[in-house]
Amino acid sequence: MALPMESKFATASTMPWAHLRLPPFPQVAVRVMQLAANENVQLHQLCDLISADPAFASEVLSIANSLLYAPRFPANSVMQAVSVLGATHLQGICITVGVRSYLGKTMRLPAMRKLWRHNLATAIVAQQLASHGIVDKEIAFTAGILHDIGRFALSVIQPREYALLLERHHGAPDSILAGERAIFGWDHCETGSHLIADWNLPAEFKSIVSHHHALRRTDGFWDLGELVKVSCKLADAAGFPAFAGSSVTPYLDLLDELPARERRLFHPAVESVASELETAIHAVETA
Repeated sequence: MALPMESKFATASTMPWAHLRLPPFPQVAVRVMQLAANENVQLHQLCDLISADPAFASEVLSIANSLLYAPRFPANSVMQAVSVLGATHLQGICITVGVRSYLGKTMRLPAMRKLWRHNLATAIVAQQLASHGIVDKEIAFTAGILHDIGRFALSVIQPREYALLLERHHGAPDSILAGERAIFGWDHCETGSHLIADWNLPAEFKSIVSHHHALRRTDGFWDLGELVKVSCKLADAAGFPAFAGSSVTPYLDLLDELPARERRLFHPAVESVASELETAIHAVETA
C-alpha cells in the first residue's frame, strides 16, 4: 500500500544525505568542470574528454555555435570550439549541457522549465555584470548556472512533488526552503553545497550555492558571490523568477544598488532587458 503524502514527507525529513539517492549528474560535465579549474590544463585534454561522449559533444557544439555566443566562424569540431572559447568559457557551456541532460523529461513540466529559464537568465545577467573584469565573466556565467544546482537535484528525485511546491508556493525566494525540507529533508542550498563538495569543485562555487539567498553586503564589497546574488534578483525582476509566486524586488531599485559602472550595463527599461534575456535563452533552448 502506498504511503500517504504526509507520511512520505515525514520520512524524507529524517533522511540523511547519503540516502537521498540522487541520480548521477553527467560525469563528462563534472570532469570538465574539475579539469577547467586547473590553470595548467591542456586544451587537448578537454577536447578528448568531451569527444569521448558523442551526444554530449554534439550538444556542446550546438550551444557554442548558437546566437548566445554568436561566433564569427562556426566551430566544426570540439577542438575548434575549445580553441576559440578557452577552458573557462567551455565550463559554462558544459555545465549548461549537463543540467539540461540531467533534467531530461522533467523539463516537460512547466514549473521545471521555468526553473531552468531562471537559471539561464541568472547566468546571462551574471556574465554581463562581470564584463568590466573585476570577476571573470565566463566564471560568472558558470556560477550563475550552478547557483541553483540543488534545485535541479531535488527536482529529479520527485519531479511532480517539487513542481507542485513551485507552483503553489508564494513568498520571498528564500521562503521556499522550509517547504523543500518538509519534502526532502534538505533544502536546495544544502543539497547544492553537498554536490559541489562531492564533485570537488572550487570552494567559491560551494559558497555561492549555499548562500545565494543571504542578504547582500552593504559596504560596497563586490565579488562573485555578491554578483550572483544580484544577478538572481535581476533575473526575477525581468520576468524569470524560479517560481511563479516569488516576490520580486523592483527592477529600478536593484539598478540603484549596483556600482555606477555596472549600472550602466543595463537598459533602464526592464522590458528591454527582458527581451534581451528571452532572445539569449531561446538561443540556448533551440541549440
